[in-house]
Amino acid sequence: MIADQTDIIRPMDERALARVRSIESAMMALDQVQMPVHHTIHGGVYTRSLRMPAGVMLAGALIRVPTTIVVSGDVTVWANDQTMRVRGYRFLVGSAGRKQVFVAHDDTDLTMMFATCAKSVDEAEREFTDEW
Repeated sequence: MIADQTDIIRPMDERALARVRSIESAMMALDQVQMPVHHTIHGGVYTRSLRMPAGVMLAGALIRVPTTIVVSGDVTVWANDQTMRVRGYRFLVGSAGRKQVFVAHDDTDLTMMFATCAKSVDEAEREFTDEW
């Protein structure tokens, strides 16, 4: 742990990534919830935010770059075959090479950011994942 309010999501091995992909595949049979993404590039930082309604499960993209994730709400994060309950306002340090599942227990805002030289949102999305 880096500091009291920081948790690290480490890179995932192929077995852990396969489990998240399996969960993601099963989720496709469920009703899908639209969660608009708001994103910007400013000062060399790409930022994307969304609000997860309570009761919603989300499988994130495979992330290729280190990021910081700001959580405001109540959510369980599953990565590397481990769960982490995140309540209140906290930030997580996310390593490159990870794919998480989130389950919102209350309406939860998630914001991910990373340093970039991208000149557009499209470039930044292609930088951080192949699953854009």
